[in-house]
Amino acid sequence: MEGSPSPLALFGPAAISDAAAVRSLLIAAAKAGEAISYSGLLADLGHRFTRPKMRAVCKTLDVIDRAARADGEPELAVLVVRESDGLPGQGWWVGDQPARHDYHGAWTGPEAAALVRRLQEAAFAYWRDRPV
Repeated sequence: MEGSPSPLALFGPAAISDAAAVRSLLIAAAKAGEAISYSGLLADLGHRFTRPKMRAVCKTLDVIDRAARADGEPELAVLVVRESDGLPGQGWWVGDQPARHDYHGAWTGPEAAALVRRLQEAAFAYWRDRPV
């Protein structure tokens, strides 16, 4: 979460591919009812933003969401957004996430924002009072 220091920061940089570490940050964001930017997530993991690191974290987000779906949990990758418009990046839109929710529209604009908001709200509601 952008304004809070990550508990992982106490232990040095976490591996971007550490799905458990990334998942714990996303669950904390969901419990707080907040999205997190790509740069904020990388910072919480102890890394500066670079495009290669962002692409690597996106692969980890895919792993996390596949496991969430298998466990009947809401997706968490939708919580990771661009600072510019508050929407997930291109990789999220070209993956199978939107189609699974019967969305075939643009990656930006009000319809995209409504889908993202709906999926984020589902994650917030699911994790709000759930023990981890």
